Amino acid sequence: MNIGETVIAYSKMGKYIGEITEVHPNHYVVRILAVLKHPMQGDLHHPRQVNVPLFHERKAKAYREQTNIPLNMVRPYEGDIPDYQTSLKKAFDTLLEQFQTEKTPFHEKCIEAMKSIQREYELMYNMRW
Repeated sequence: MNIGETVIAYSKMGKYIGEITEVHPNHYVVRILAVLKHPMQGDLHHPRQVNVPLFHERKAKAYREQTNIPLNMVRPYEGDIPDYQTSLKKAFDTLLEQFQTEKTPFHEKCIEAMKSIQREYELMYNMRW
């Protein structure tokens, strides 16, 4: 793939639409344009566990943020690019709904983390839920 191509990029359990801005031997630099899947909450090394040293709150990559993505985690994208804020809200709401389907300690901790992230998004993007 080449500079300027629109791609789907997978990064730390998140999925994004972006544009390649640099090509390197082992990775692309991708400018984020939309969010397709919000990153999962919690410790990636101890999935679905609450009693871990650090329960991570993971925010989605910011609009136009540039990030290194391994070559094998990038796919071509064709189609319309949704508005960043609209795509972020949809991805956030989808993940939150998944957490609300069960009442386990893990799901409750994820909901708590998502509510914290939601407040940051409201401040950063003037979004309303």
